[in-house]
Amino acid sequence: MDGEEFAGRVEAVKERLYRAAYLYLGSEADALEAVDEAVYQALRGLKKLRQPEFFETWITRILINECHRELRRRKHLAGEETLPESAGPDEYDALPLREAVRRLPEELRQVVVLRFFAGYTQVETAAALKIPQGTAATRQRRALALLRLELGEEECV
Repeated sequence: MDGEEFAGRVEAVKERLYRAAYLYLGSEADALEAVDEAVYQALRGLKKLRQPEFFETWITRILINECHRELRRRKHLAGEETLPESAGPDEYDALPLREAVRRLPEELRQVVVLRFFAGYTQVETAAALKIPQGTAATRQRRALALLRLELGEEECV
C-alpha cells in the first residue's frame, strides 16, 4: 500500500474513527488528537500491515490503544475520576445515555461504543477488540441489559 492509497483509506474511515474516539474520551479536542496520533502511528507502521483488506480493523485497534493511553494518562494525572460535588443534576441529566455508557465496565463499554456509536458490525467489533465474535455478542447483550436497568427502562422480551 502506498501513501496515496493510505490517505484515501484513512479519509474513508476518519469519521468512524472520530466517533469512536469521541465516545471513549468525551472531548472533541482529545478525540481529534487521538485520531491524528492513530493515523500517524498507522503511517509509521504501515509496513507491518500484512493484509490490506483488514486496514480498517487494524487502524481501529491502533485508535483504541491510543484512547486507552490517553485515559491512563488522565487517570495518572487526576487520580480516580469522580463527579464534581458542585455539579448540579442538570449537567448530567442532559445526556443520560452518554453517562450510562461511560459508567459501564471497560470491556462492555468498548463493545457498545464500537458497535452502536461508531457503526461497526459485530464481526468488525470483535476483530478490532481481538475477541471471539461470540464474546462480543455476549458483552453486547450484557451491556444493553445494564443500560436498560440504569436508564430505568423495562427489559423487552
